[in-house]
Amino acid sequence: MIIHEHFSLKNYNTFGIDATARFFVEVTSIEELQDILGNKNYDRKIIIGGGSNILLSDYIEALFIHVDLKGKKIISESNETVEVQVMAGENWHDMVMWTLDQNFGGLENMSLIPGNTGTAPIQNIGAYGVELKDCFVSCEAVSIENQELVTLNKEDCKFGYRDSFFKNEGKDKYVITSVTFSFSKKDHKINSGYGAIEQQLEKDSISDPSIKDISNAVISIRQSKLPDPKVLGNSGSFFKNPIVEKEIFEEFILNNSEAPFYKVSDEYYKIPAGWLIEQCGFKGKRFGDAGVHKNQALVLVNYDNATGKDILNLAAKIIDAVKTKFNIEISPEVNLIK
Repeated sequence: MIIHEHFSLKNYNTFGIDATARFFVEVTSIEELQDILGNKNYDRKIIIGGGSNILLSDYIEALFIHVDLKGKKIISESNETVEVQVMAGENWHDMVMWTLDQNFGGLENMSLIPGNTGTAPIQNIGAYGVELKDCFVSCEAVSIENQELVTLNKEDCKFGYRDSFFKNEGKDKYVITSVTFSFSKKDHKINSGYGAIEQQLEKDSISDPSIKDISNAVISIRQSKLPDPKVLGNSGSFFKNPIVEKEIFEEFILNNSEAPFYKVSDEYYKIPAGWLIEQCGFKGKRFGDAGVHKNQALVLVNYDNATGKDILNLAAKIIDAVKTKFNIEISPEVNLIK
């Protein structure tokens, strides 16, 4: 392992923020990870993967550990299902494409989500009616405190909407090294209930979609709405879609009958944050080098040389505006590192 000093993180975060780490190291094995986590010479250690769900401040006094563990292997298999262990450093979308090449079903609705596999359970990532927890079996992780390798099952991970054990009581306590999934091999469950997918399938003249068709539809939708981080810095959806209680929802929909929404349960409703932000007039607006994407108000972008503070200030303006107009709190999906 080589430990770099005063290292630019511009290529390690999809926002393209030119932040500087005091120290930086890349690990390619669990043993290297355990070794550097046990190194007492660095007081503060920060783990990064694909850099798709972080917002960095300008200079960070810490050792950044980039987890670059690679590999996929089949753990068990039957006629109907297969369990696959995927190492944390595998690119998420490339891994999803690999599952489709094998005709393994379950992740197709989450095609083209940026980032690496190891950070996916932290967020319980999801898209178009499907979440990571739906295919999740377990994950292996190294304890930051004692460097032991442990296994956490689905119950241990306490998954919620864009939430997990790793964002709450397990925060900053573990580094995920691999994730094990269960996929269908036949009789795949097709999730096409979201309107945008149905519209895309109709546009493509597909009435009986395969898992590959669902993936292609999702990719087309995402590419039409979301900017490529390699071209325009962003972290995908910056805000979570708020889930509100029935009483708040009923007041909201009474005044905004045209608003889209999704019923989560008899007591809770989800309202698209992108719609709320667009109604506040932010879609396509630019504030210096920070802005809101022209095609998707949920996405904040770095037009050129925006700092983490620039993006954060814009997010605060949006949160205040939505609260003032709709009395609904929206909150970021991304993690602020300073």
